[in-house]
Amino acid sequence: MEQPAHGGEPAGAAGDAAETLDHPLPEAVRRRVVALVADAFGGLTVAELPAPLRQYARFTASRRAKFAGNAMAAALESDPLFRQRIGERLKQGQPELTGAVETGTPPAAADPVDVAAAAYVLRPPGWVKLVAAAGEEAQRVDAERADEAGRREVERLREELAAARDRSRSETEQLRHDLEAARKEAESLHRKLRSAQSDVKRGEAALRRAQGEIDAAKAEAAAQVSAAESESRRLKARLGEVESALEASRRTAREGRSVEDMRLRLLLDTVLDAAQGLRRELALPPVSVHPADTVDAVEPGRMSPKDIAARALSETDPALLDQLLALPQTHLVVDGYNVTKTGYPTMPLEKQRLRLLGSLSALAARTGAEVTCVFDGAELAAPVLLAPPRGVRVLFSKPGVTADELIRQLVRAEPPGRPVVVVSTDREVADGVAKAGARPVTSALLLKRLSRLS
Repeated sequence: MEQPAHGGEPAGAAGDAAETLDHPLPEAVRRRVVALVADAFGGLTVAELPAPLRQYARFTASRRAKFAGNAMAAALESDPLFRQRIGERLKQGQPELTGAVETGTPPAAADPVDVAAAAYVLRPPGWVKLVAAAGEEAQRVDAERADEAGRREVERLREELAAARDRSRSETEQLRHDLEAARKEAESLHRKLRSAQSDVKRGEAALRRAQGEIDAAKAEAAAQVSAAESESRRLKARLGEVESALEASRRTAREGRSVEDMRLRLLLDTVLDAAQGLRRELALPPVSVHPADTVDAVEPGRMSPKDIAARALSETDPALLDQLLALPQTHLVVDGYNVTKTGYPTMPLEKQRLRLLGSLSALAARTGAEVTCVFDGAELAAPVLLAPPRGVRVLFSKPGVTADELIRQLVRAEPPGRPVVVVSTDREVADGVAKAGARPVTSALLLKRLSRLS
């Protein structure tokens, strides 16, 4: 550690006392001095630092400049030994600049602020003039910069003013154009309003005329109804007279025909006796089939699924399914997963199957229809351990065969004419089974019907 000369004062202290600043450091010079001290700070030990600055020993240079700037400036001004140590660090870091400042001939190309900061730290003879000159130079530069910034700001404001004037002219022109368009539109609306009012008046006049015509037509119709009622009463009386005359003529005809009827009955009995003798002689069997019975047609009272579809029932009405299942020998084929994923898709597959099969068992018991439920078995890792409920046939498709194809095979296996109802929302399945003669219905319809069982 360096020792102070002459009773605790470092060399150059007397010169410091001889030269002092008569005004504060220019702000630019002060910031540069604080930055120099903050950089040189790290090269000193804690013991070499003034007591107020030791708490900042572990700070980085930027943090020291930010948080300890005032304390470092005060220590530099009041502690000559600390200033001397900072000066030595500065000489090591910038030997050319510090050497020129100490000789009183700073380089012309050097930054005046750097020169003033170095002079303030080193305090060579004439340092006050160097600091003052640097302050004046910094003020001049700041003034020039301020003037330049002012000129740029004025130019910018002029440009903004010109742009604002252009926008104002454009907006004014646009407003004039919009105002003219609004005026024309208002005139058009006024014309349309006057035309509409005229149309309303004409309509009211036409309504009054129509009301008058309606009243006249009502009066004429009432008169015609009265005349028709009178004519009806007259015709009813005439009809009674005609019926009485007809009954009298029938009685006279029956009395005149009694002899002829007796002769015809005797002849008919003779013919019948002869026919019975001929039947006994030929030993003909009784007739059980008639020729008309051999013609293929739909007999009255026998309905098919297509006849049910032709009735006025909605495709979502559960009564439609009830009528289909009421047909004789109906076979209900259910696309299992299509129904469960429509009704309760969030449940596990096993619970979906159990819930659907339980409801189908109740439906089979209620209707007596044959019920087959088909599930897709393509993704099964192992056989499903499932006991089919009473009245329900449960099938899983084989590997490589989809449930849709298995449903079509079941439909094709049925004999022509047997009612087959297929439950699936899959459009391709519905179209395929319809071509094969089955009646497709939606899964939502079956779910509605099953909900009525619970």
